[in-house]
Amino acid sequence: MKFNYHEVFNRRMLICVGIGVSSGMPLYLLLQLIPAWLRVEDVSLSVIGFFSLVTYPYTLKFLWSPLLERYSFPFLGRRRGWMLVTQILLVLSIACLGVWQPQSQLWMIATVSLLISVFSATQDIVLDAYRREILQTEGELAMGNTIFAQAYRISGLIPGSLGLILAVPLGWELNFVVMGGFMMIGVIVTLLIPESPAPPELPSSLMDAVVKPFKEFFGRRAFGPALAVLAFMFLYKFGDNMATALATPFYVDLGFALEDIGVVAKNAALWPAIIGGFAGALIVVKIGINRALWCFGVVQLATIFGFAWISQLPSPQLADLAIVLIAEYLGVGLGTAAVLAFLARETSRLAAATQFALFTALAALPRVLATSASGVMVEAMGWTNFFYLSAALAVPGMLLLLWVAPWRAVDEEDSGQPAAAGGAD
Repeated sequence: MKFNYHEVFNRRMLICVGIGVSSGMPLYLLLQLIPAWLRVEDVSLSVIGFFSLVTYPYTLKFLWSPLLERYSFPFLGRRRGWMLVTQILLVLSIACLGVWQPQSQLWMIATVSLLISVFSATQDIVLDAYRREILQTEGELAMGNTIFAQAYRISGLIPGSLGLILAVPLGWELNFVVMGGFMMIGVIVTLLIPESPAPPELPSSLMDAVVKPFKEFFGRRAFGPALAVLAFMFLYKFGDNMATALATPFYVDLGFALEDIGVVAKNAALWPAIIGGFAGALIVVKIGINRALWCFGVVQLATIFGFAWISQLPSPQLADLAIVLIAEYLGVGLGTAAVLAFLARETSRLAAATQFALFTALAALPRVLATSASGVMVEAMGWTNFFYLSAALAVPGMLLLLWVAPWRAVDEEDSGQPAAAGGAD
């Protein structure tokens, strides 16, 4: 796969930046800012862990993705109409979140958080489909997905860093109003970008939109190997997701102030992940998807032990935390680049919206499961043993590589198949 100037520096890459920021902010608000808010308000780790169940819509979004494939609003076009509606709903729901008090109105906070999750997951369905439709060549698909992923990650600075910094001087109610205002970035981008070209074959009915993606995927290979591919999507980052599931409460329990977490910890995690993401994309092009999955999987597993180490220090310093996070999130960035390439290879252009939603939902499910159960696990076994368990849970996904992505196998993109077609178009 080769890149040229026009594939990397064009308007479509800028669009990937804008929609990546719009896609990432709501999830990071649910994963980072809200848990910190609840912990500061003395909500227990167990409750915070179970509270993460509100993010389940991200894993279930494939269930209603055919609706977005089949139906559209009578304005802005087939994709942009859905973008605008979901983004306005996100602005309003995030802005009103701080009205309720965690100690006495936790159910209302959970309800609004669930709505944010539904609106955000729906936005992701249409943004993924839009991105797949505007990126045409293999070079654009690879670089565009990497740029989108890193913009997605950078957007975490807004709720995960700025939101923590502003919480004390502004108070939580006004802080969430500011966070909702940042979602206007997505609204502005939606109004400025062109509508994507229609897919080659629009679904003739809702049933057709539901059946076609599954029929196409399971039609490529035998049932057993197809299930192995789906299991791999679920398990590859399970251990890594488990280790970082309650990251912000972990930093709080280590004794770090919210301001320190916002300024140091978040940035020490962010930039290595971005560097790892771009480096990973280049390495994938050089050695292929299969071998990259093997190499990056080993890095992901090894860096989990850094959390176990710092959890045992009697008085951890910010420098210790920065070292651990730099190593961990460099591995996260590398692994994400390989996984995105793998998901793209398995996605057919004939059923992009639902297949992409299904694959990304499977990849996100371990994060939801890990977060919902991790609070109970930490309280039962302590942070150190929890991180050792996380490392053990990274092993099954690595073993599946023997069947799903053998080291010596030739990647499909090396044999001329479109990178995102899965060899099925």
